[in-house]
Amino acid sequence: MNRVWWKEAVVYQIYPRSYMDSNGDGIGDIPGIISKLNYIKSLGVDIIWLCPVYESPNDDNGYDISNYRKISNDFGGDPAFDKLLSKMHEMGLKLVMDLVVNHSSDEHHWFEESRKSKDNPFRDYYFWKPGKNDGPPNNWTSFFTGSTWESDQRTNEYYLHLFTKKQPDLNWENPKVREEIYDIMHFWFKKGIDGFRMDVISVISKDLDFPDAKNPTNYNETINTHYANGPRVHEFLREMHEKVLSQYDIMTVGEGPGIDLENSLLYVGEDRKELNMVFHFDHMFIDNGPGGKYDPIEMDFIRFKQVFSLWDARLKGRGWGSIFLGNHDFSRMVSRFGDDTHYREDSAKMLAMLLLTMRGTAYIYQGDEIGMTNVAFPSISDYNDVETLNSWKEAEANGLDMDEFFKLVHKQSRDNARTPMQWKNSDNAGFTTGSPWLKPNPNFKEINVESQEDQQDSILNFYRKMTAFRKANLCLVYGDYEDLKPHDQNLFTYRRWDTKDEFLVLLNFSDQDRSLALNIDFDDYELKLSNKPGTSRTTLSPWQGKLFKRIS
Repeated sequence: MNRVWWKEAVVYQIYPRSYMDSNGDGIGDIPGIISKLNYIKSLGVDIIWLCPVYESPNDDNGYDISNYRKISNDFGGDPAFDKLLSKMHEMGLKLVMDLVVNHSSDEHHWFEESRKSKDNPFRDYYFWKPGKNDGPPNNWTSFFTGSTWESDQRTNEYYLHLFTKKQPDLNWENPKVREEIYDIMHFWFKKGIDGFRMDVISVISKDLDFPDAKNPTNYNETINTHYANGPRVHEFLREMHEKVLSQYDIMTVGEGPGIDLENSLLYVGEDRKELNMVFHFDHMFIDNGPGGKYDPIEMDFIRFKQVFSLWDARLKGRGWGSIFLGNHDFSRMVSRFGDDTHYREDSAKMLAMLLLTMRGTAYIYQGDEIGMTNVAFPSISDYNDVETLNSWKEAEANGLDMDEFFKLVHKQSRDNARTPMQWKNSDNAGFTTGSPWLKPNPNFKEINVESQEDQQDSILNFYRKMTAFRKANLCLVYGDYEDLKPHDQNLFTYRRWDTKDEFLVLLNFSDQDRSLALNIDFDDYELKLSNKPGTSRTTLSPWQGKLFKRIS
């Protein structure tokens, strides 16, 4: 067992724009986060992962960076950041920043120079190509709909953008670009940050032939075949490790569209010297059809369980995993994987038990600790997310039934996870005294931190119990894993063990009582935690989770 601090940590992800506004401008900020550090510490977490707070025109809410070395004044500027980092370290909390270097903003000075002329020194900081047959260089489709190529009249060439047209892709083939990026990383590590979450790091290397996609409407296939795992990606990551990462005691986690079981160890193998862990999306894309999230299919629960088992087996003893069920890019986890209507509290707690009893580093997304849900805004004008709005425009242009499509927006929009944090039952959920950048979910009157603080059996206090229990039992961090009933359509039951301890985790993903029918003598086990009272040892009530420890 190779013990390392970032393996044993629990990470709390903050989307700063939506967390806490300190000055009434409607935008969450760093002083707001500072005001909530005691609360964050009380959750039992060790690390805050902070989504981008750099200078940005906010075409994609900060994932389009115009200055990598400056904290946006929207969030309180550099002094606020320095204060946050200092206070966190005083409290024993570590800070992980977002590193967004597949692309910059088109308002970054590199791109402003690059587009001026074909012989500008910054021209090859990005990918520029002539058009083909009176159109773009190829038929690739952006992550946010439309072509990945944007025509620029100044030089009559197209630039590549896998995301919005205000997010031109950086050319990692250019060694000057890589040196610029490594210099930025050193800048933040020397300030004292504790790691990076690396945005879409699996797509930084491009196939320089830029071939057409065989089936551009099959979104996932195109990502896997053309965008991710490019020819030099591992060379670039090893160089980054050698020139930067190896010089600091930090953690790295790469966001990995296109990273799968087969290639996972190339990124996170302990002998590879690339990344500590990645976020794969095998379970998060499980209800996406060929066209992506707005082409949904039924979730296969047996496949969902299998994803955890296969990844655990693949990484065991050779690499490390990330355990998460939600973040700023997906629907709320209780709305997606639980039952947010009839059994919201029970299913939110049960999902917390899953999250905090798996091998790997656990990630909690803000608001999940109180069971925040998806929002159903009444009008498309209430939405802010560029992916949602672009998908809406595309659906309209294709003549789809927009009432039906709006139901998909309610289910799939990234804004589900971006509504303001629900602190209390007062104006704007206690998030701001001003007009919020995104409306709060109206259910803040029932679902908020203040109402759960003193309620012993609240979701919030269950999260606190689970993080404390995980910390006290390293078997849940490092121990072996086995799914006891992989083909059960309703139950997720698994065993965790090491040379010292053994635990049973029993989870009912249904709204019916379920008999466990396990070949186990429960007299050998002690019930340590349950998300709800009652029922026998051999039965789980709807959305119940139980955690047992072997005593003999």
